[in-house]
Amino acid sequence: MDLTPYIERFAQRLDEVEAALSDPKVFGNAAKAQEMGREYARLKELVADGQTYRKAVGELAGSRTLAATETDPELLQLARDEAARLEAEVSRLERRVQAGILPPDPADSRNTIIEIRAGAGGSESALFAADLYRMLTRYAETRGWKVETMDSSPSDLGGFKEVVFSVTGTDVFKRLKYESGVHRVQRVPATEAQGRIHTSTATVAVLPEAEDVDIEVKTEDLEITVCRASGPGGQGVNTTDSAVQIVHKPSGLIVRCADERSQQKNKAKAMKVLRSRLLDRKVAEENAKYAAQRRAQVGTGERNEKIRTYNFPQNRVTDHRIEFSVFNLPSVMDGDLDCLIEPLMADDLEQRLAALQV
Repeated sequence: MDLTPYIERFAQRLDEVEAALSDPKVFGNAAKAQEMGREYARLKELVADGQTYRKAVGELAGSRTLAATETDPELLQLARDEAARLEAEVSRLERRVQAGILPPDPADSRNTIIEIRAGAGGSESALFAADLYRMLTRYAETRGWKVETMDSSPSDLGGFKEVVFSVTGTDVFKRLKYESGVHRVQRVPATEAQGRIHTSTATVAVLPEAEDVDIEVKTEDLEITVCRASGPGGQGVNTTDSAVQIVHKPSGLIVRCADERSQQKNKAKAMKVLRSRLLDRKVAEENAKYAAQRRAQVGTGERNEKIRTYNFPQNRVTDHRIEFSVFNLPSVMDGDLDCLIEPLMADDLEQRLAALQV
C-alpha cells in the first residue's frame, strides 16, 4: 500500500498540534494539555519513521537495480546483501507507520498494574507465579520502567499465592497487555522426588492505571479497615497497624495493601489498585467484545486454559494465540520478552488493519 498520503497527513497534524501547544491557554486545562502532549510525541515519532521509511524505500530500489544489472560477482553479492538488509528495514518501518494509521488506544500510554495469582498445581503454581513476577520485573528493568510492589501473599516454599505490582514508564500497557491470561508451565518441580514432569498454571491480569477522570469513587461507598501486616519485613512489620483493606461496597471488590510501613502510603496504593480494577470492569461492561476476550484469556486458571506454555524439558516457550514458539526459555524467564511480544504486536496490527480494510 502507498503510505505517502498518510505520512504527509501525520506531518500536517504534527504542525497543528505544535502550534496549539505554543498557546499558553491550552495549559489551562491540564488533562487536555497532557493529551495533546502525548499526541505530539506520537506524531513526532511517526513523522520520523515515515521519513526514514521513504528514504529506505528509495535505497532499496537502488540496491535492487544494482543487483539486477551488476556483473562483477563481488559487487553483485554486496548489492544482494544490502537489498536483503533494506527489505527487512522497510518491512519494520512499514509496520510502524501502518500502526500510526489506526486510532491509538488511550490506554496504551498509561502506567500499568499487574496481578499474578497461582492457579492449578498447588505449591508448584505458587513457585511459577514467583518466576513470572521475576520475568516481568526483569523485562521492565531492561526497558527502563519503574516497578513498585503493592501487595503480596508469599507461599511456604518461597513462591507467591498472589502478588500485585505497578509498572511506570513509556508505552507500558501497550507492550504488557499481551501478558494478560493463563500461563502454563511444564517442568520437574523442586519438590518432585521421582523426576516426573508436572503441569501447573498461574494467571496474569494486566490493568491500565485509572486516572481520576475515569472513575468516581465516593467515600461513602468505601469500607476501610486497618490491621497489622504479617510476614517478613523487619521489626515494625508486626507491631504497627499499617496494612489497609478497602471494600468497595457497590461492586464487592476487595483490595489489600501491606507493602509499606506507612498506613497512608498503603491506603494510596490500595486506592490506585481499586480504581484500576473498577476501570477494567467499566471497560468490560461497555465493550462486550473486550469482556469476552478478557474472560477467554484470564479464565479460571485451569490447565487447559492457556495463552502460553513454558516447557522446560524442551527449552521451549509457545504462545498459543499465534502458534509461535521460541527455544530460548532461560532467556525468556530472565526477562527477554520482546521475542514474544513483537510477533504478538505484529499479529494484532494485521488483524486491526484487516478489520478497517486498510
